[in-house]
Amino acid sequence: MTTQAAGHHPKAPTRQRTLGTALFTASLASAVDQASKWAILEHVMNPPRLIEVTPFFNLTLGFNRGVSFGLLGDGTAGPWLLSGLALAIVIGLAMWARRTDSRIEAGAIGAIMGGGIGNVIDRVRQGAVTDFLDLHAFGWHWPAFNLADVAIVCGVGVLLMLSWFGKDSEDPALVEHPSPRR
Repeated sequence: MTTQAAGHHPKAPTRQRTLGTALFTASLASAVDQASKWAILEHVMNPPRLIEVTPFFNLTLGFNRGVSFGLLGDGTAGPWLLSGLALAIVIGLAMWARRTDSRIEAGAIGAIMGGGIGNVIDRVRQGAVTDFLDLHAFGWHWPAFNLADVAIVCGVGVLLMLSWFGKDSEDPALVEHPSPRR
């Protein structure tokens, strides 16, 4: 009996693998983010100070109570509202990851999910997101950020590249090969 005759969708195993890829990537991204923030808070920035790493990169300590660039950071409901919105987005991304047939796309979605989860953990635990990476050039500083933000930006970047260049042949591991007959 074939899998189609048994009522199974032929793409189901692939989709389970892509959801697994997304969840693994999300777990890894949020774990690395939280470990880095723990190290910064407990060891590197204890006491808080500016550490010049290169002529264009510093470690510094900041707490963002809002979203990008500190927007919506006023009031006590802000962290809970932003956390709820972020979790709703993570659920939507998980549904997207479940529907894709591409492990690369699923990994990118997982990176975005993991970054969102890492920042939600901060908001719930301390009411603000811990930021410590500071890029600057010619006297201009980009707002401080963290590894959750890096995961989100990298995930979005991969999704943009996939949309621009296509996904037709990007994941040869997902091509189903016929099994040899015996």
